[in-house]
Amino acid sequence: MALRKVLGTETEFGITVLNQAGFNPVVASSAVVNAYAGNRSRIRWSFDEESPGRDLRGRGAVDSPTIDSDTALVNTVLTNGARFYVDHAHPEYSSPECTDPRSAALYDKAGEWVLVEAMATAQELLGPNERMVIHKNNTDGKGNSYGFHENYLIARSIPFDAIVTQLTAFFVTRQIFTGSGKVGSENGRPPVDYQITQRADFFEEEVGLETTLKRPIINTRDEPHADPARYRRLHVIIGDANRSEIQTFLKLGTTALVLDAIEDGALNDAIELADPVNDVWSVSHDPTLRYSMETVGHGRLTALEIQAEYLQVVREYARARGVDPIWVEVLDEWETILIDLERDPLSTADRLDWTAKLRVLEAYRTRDGLSWDHPKLRLLDLQYHDIDPRRGLYQRLVDRGAMRRLFNDEEIESAVAEPPEDTRAYFRGICVRRYPDELVAANWDSLVFDIGEETLKRVPMMEPLRGTRSLVATMLDASPTAATMIRALGGNDG
Repeated sequence: MALRKVLGTETEFGITVLNQAGFNPVVASSAVVNAYAGNRSRIRWSFDEESPGRDLRGRGAVDSPTIDSDTALVNTVLTNGARFYVDHAHPEYSSPECTDPRSAALYDKAGEWVLVEAMATAQELLGPNERMVIHKNNTDGKGNSYGFHENYLIARSIPFDAIVTQLTAFFVTRQIFTGSGKVGSENGRPPVDYQITQRADFFEEEVGLETTLKRPIINTRDEPHADPARYRRLHVIIGDANRSEIQTFLKLGTTALVLDAIEDGALNDAIELADPVNDVWSVSHDPTLRYSMETVGHGRLTALEIQAEYLQVVREYARARGVDPIWVEVLDEWETILIDLERDPLSTADRLDWTAKLRVLEAYRTRDGLSWDHPKLRLLDLQYHDIDPRRGLYQRLVDRGAMRRLFNDEEIESAVAEPPEDTRAYFRGICVRRYPDELVAANWDSLVFDIGEETLKRVPMMEPLRGTRSLVATMLDASPTAATMIRALGGNDG
């Protein structure tokens, strides 16, 4: 039986300061994180248990990237259980652990609200003609790509070869409903007017450990942030950052269901691609969705046809297994989006970023007689991702009712402050709120407290589905200080 999925997202936001001589993205990112005045605790992030150089293929650890001691200190843990920090030259929001795609999409959207508030405060520190701009996108248009990553808890017992064989074609083709759209191409790929995704041009390997160079379709980082004997964390780097709430829900939900099917042995006859790396950017470069790719033993198939095969197998699997209503909603939305994309891609412009943006750009092209290489189109492309609700094109579409929403403002506002209740994020978030002065360090699987004793007290959290409200709320309510909480837990320092 497949593990109950625990999932979350990591978003690196693009940042610039207009009219600022000598703009430094690290300084600007630090200003944003430090400026956030929301419910948070600024603490040291503990890298003791982190191992980004460990490989899922069992090849042992390779040299890990050097941690920048300056930016590592610019770190906050929020009361919703998320982490908000500087990752090299970007402000990054890592969402708390969630157990279903709706909750995960909600906390991903909450990250945008955190950035909007932090940006507004940081703006007050700038000169009179300077303006900070933050984008939820994946490329600066100058050859640099920054990531949006997904994380899924899976069983350690799944053979890694099964993950590669059964998941690669899904990742290559799901971009038809996960892309955020882009004018032009980069990274030496063939010229194109408009493509489906922002990340596709930057993928160069089928399998690998890297995340910033020679990016692979299947990332092999083996850093579970949980009991390593039981769990793996599948670190997914092939996917765009989306503004559309429906799109994020679909991206996370379909992937989690496919992983469940793999875990339960229901995808043993998955389609294999003859040249998946070439197909990644080739699919993206064809907004008509007619490009077909060579498969192993199944002839040539389009992305729509391959996704339809995955949908059929996963729906049959879900029907036989029995799933909660939220997963039935994922399946229905998946089927509807494939039908609409086949009928007319622009019919999905109320749900998908890439088609919504394409419709806007085509309207400008028609009105002003613009060619695809006109600079105005690239500016509009970028403006779609501006998180400032006064300037972003996505928000204008939402305000006009042209983009469907999954959440109302009250839900998002609550998610900014409150943690999910059914994972260890609840314990983390409540501790940040109640014991900010005693909490001195954290990472995903532990918290460290200074309760005035000779040694610091570490509270391990190796099981993502423990530390939930049902398990710890009563104990936390009865613990006015971290010291009383530690005693209630048994006084162990981990």
